[in-house]
Amino acid sequence: MPEFRSFRDQSLHYFMRDHSQIPVGRIESPAAWHGAAMKTRQEDWLVHLSSADLAEIEAATDQALSSGLELSAVSKHSFALPTLSPKIAAWRREICDGRGFVVVRGLPVREWGEEKSAYAYWGLGHHLGHPGAQNPQNELLGHVVDYGEEAENPMVRRYRTTGNIDFHCDAADAVGLLCLHTAKSGGQSRIVSSVAIYNEIAAQRPDLVARLFDPIELDLRGEERPGDAGFISLPPCRYTSKGGLKTFYHSEYFRSAARHDAVTHDQTTTDLLDLYDTLCLRPDLQLDMWLEPGDMQFISNHTTVHSRTEYEDWPERHRKRHLLRLWLSL
Repeated sequence: MPEFRSFRDQSLHYFMRDHSQIPVGRIESPAAWHGAAMKTRQEDWLVHLSSADLAEIEAATDQALSSGLELSAVSKHSFALPTLSPKIAAWRREICDGRGFVVVRGLPVREWGEEKSAYAYWGLGHHLGHPGAQNPQNELLGHVVDYGEEAENPMVRRYRTTGNIDFHCDAADAVGLLCLHTAKSGGQSRIVSSVAIYNEIAAQRPDLVARLFDPIELDLRGEERPGDAGFISLPPCRYTSKGGLKTFYHSEYFRSAARHDAVTHDQTTTDLLDLYDTLCLRPDLQLDMWLEPGDMQFISNHTTVHSRTEYEDWPERHRKRHLLRLWLSL
């Protein structure tokens, strides 16, 4: 049995969100943060790995590599982190039930190189959650790097270009990024609380709230199985008083679904997408992060939307901006 979830199983798990009611008014939650305030509280969300933490991670990584263990065969049991595990459990609680994100600093990626860093990152992921494939081809660690593909082509996945990536969620409970190399300029990670956005919509346009809980068509952009329609329908928001608000948002894929003959967007849907996108761009709601080599960013896809700014890369291939992406079920 593989030590990771398939793309399909992970997506089904992520979208299996409980729902009991449409909330009335503002939602109070630690995940309803504003970026302007969070910028002054970096000590709350930035974790520094200690020398003891790194020694434990390195020992587990070296053991996996020396034993010839394939990356796909690494598991929580084969990647022992007895001292660090309780700390990782605290990160998971913060992602699931707290502000919805954490940044862990200090993995020595320059010293360890790409293969060793990838094994360390994948092993850590097994202690944080259950890693899963990121596409139907079962890609486990996505390489976020410029592949030279046309940024303006609507069918190209944006992470494969140097272009701007609009705010969205991925089809997993959490997404992680490990920075290996930074860009020459630009390319910062930008996140916004989807709970804070919901509160703004409830305050500004309460007439649009109900639309968040009705299905909207999502373009599959060629990743559907043969014979399937080129889109699926799903509600952006689900809510229970115990679990809080869980949001999946992807404006670009919601909007491009209209290319299919069977999909039309009424004015209410268009107004909702326009307002959501506008709120994502509000500077007081955004939190920008300049990830450094060795930084690991983990964010909830239920309470956070994320994006990336356009960047200029280095001409030398070995210096190009490069991040490893990890999808997790929690």
